[in-house]
Amino acid sequence: MIFNSALDTCPSLGTLTINALAASDEVIITVNPQLLAMMGMQDFLRTVVRIRKRINPKLGIAGILMTMCESRTKLCRVLTEEVTESFQEQIRVFETRIPSTVKVGESIYYSLPVAEYSPKASAGMAYKKFAKELVSYEG
Repeated sequence: MIFNSALDTCPSLGTLTINALAASDEVIITVNPQLLAMMGMQDFLRTVVRIRKRINPKLGIAGILMTMCESRTKLCRVLTEEVTESFQEQIRVFETRIPSTVKVGESIYYSLPVAEYSPKASAGMAYKKFAKELVSYEG
């Protein structure tokens, strides 16, 4: 019997994140295309390697998902291209980009999924597109 579940952790390398990685088969790395987030991604990748060696040899990386993208900004485009070029041979970089929108923050405030809070919000539609991409990838 196969069980599929998702664990979503805060963007830190605390005990909760370490335990989630220890219990997972794969991780989707979400990255905000900002310089400090990119530097943090390198630390996270090193942590995944350590967890794989010491605790969970089955842990894999499903891919990198770019979130909070401001496609109108040059920085976002440059950093997204840089991630794609840097990792395309080693780690899948998902084609879907989750845009930055106020609706996501509002949905969190009201404790509702963005797709329910604002069904036509660009981020909600992008997450649906990502779900389809992930399912087709998994196969």
